[in-house]
Amino acid sequence: MAASFHSLTVSKIDRQTPDAVAVSFDLPLDAAEAFAFRPGQYVTLRTKIDGRDVRRPYSICSVPESGTLTVGVKRVDGGAFSTLANTRLAVGDRLDVMPPDGRFGVKIGGVHDYLLIAAGSGITPMMSIARTVLEREPESRVTLLFGNRDTGSIMFRDALDDLKDRFLGRLAVLHCLSRETHAVELLNGRIDGARVRDLAARGIIDPLDADAIFLCGPGGMIDDVSETLRALGVVAAVIRTERFTPADDAPAAPVITEATRTLTREGVAVDAILDGVRRHFVMSDPQTSVLDAARDAGIELPFSCAGGMCCTCRCRIVEGATEMAVNYSLEAWEIDAGFTLACQSRPTSERLVLDFDAV
Repeated sequence: MAASFHSLTVSKIDRQTPDAVAVSFDLPLDAAEAFAFRPGQYVTLRTKIDGRDVRRPYSICSVPESGTLTVGVKRVDGGAFSTLANTRLAVGDRLDVMPPDGRFGVKIGGVHDYLLIAAGSGITPMMSIARTVLEREPESRVTLLFGNRDTGSIMFRDALDDLKDRFLGRLAVLHCLSRETHAVELLNGRIDGARVRDLAARGIIDPLDADAIFLCGPGGMIDDVSETLRALGVVAAVIRTERFTPADDAPAAPVITEATRTLTREGVAVDAILDGVRRHFVMSDPQTSVLDAARDAGIELPFSCAGGMCCTCRCRIVEGATEMAVNYSLEAWEIDAGFTLACQSRPTSERLVLDFDAV
């Protein structure tokens, strides 16, 4: 069954930087099970802004044992939700929150070397991962390579300093600054593939010795660093990624095939199965995704980022076929098993049946 929203109360707001906050929520006892999470997962927040339903996914930065749910929100130019969180949100306000989701993260147990690479607000899931690993895997080690503009823009700076003091010899934090001179020349500038290669060549980081490498931040950084890591000999299965992009950036325009154009012009019958109920609508615009066509028909399907990154709108094709504009979250086995992303899918068949309850 698809997850539903819960109305939660904001219990605390911690200012991290001039343009970033950590927002914590009260978790009622009857919601504790629904909001159990793994380090690295995210929640979707929803509210009304100027009469418009706005929702955004934000990574959890607290740890499962804390009993609290905290997310980090960095303000984005033109970002409706991030601006609200940084300027108007107050303790006592209520937001709709969907239970945790996401595949990014770590399974705790054993002894491992972890390499975490984050840029900007990409630190949010890393805080949960790093702290959980350090507390629950007493022999494991964590290296964090963290990129920001300058010292004043570093989210969770005090928390990272506290973790370094608590776990001396087990946590190394390397700050790359793009607009502030660093004492270590190799750490001056943005994180990219060339910088990772140079740091590895100098022995400052050791990707080949890492049991797991986590990347979180802008898509361009992730693509560049991932390619470099593979070129260095890192096995692809070791690399795990989570893309962060500005919330209000429109996704790239899809390439519409002639087959899709013809089918939608004639009208494609779509059935969406959600919570055991079959809902029907017709698609007639080749530029519109299944998700948007359903919303236009007054049918609410699960979604969060609407950019092919979070997998909240994942569904299985029961009948028919689709093509996706982009896919940053489904794995190869899922596509082979017939899963697709409603926010990126356009039909390539006269009829389409999608099951949102499939797991």
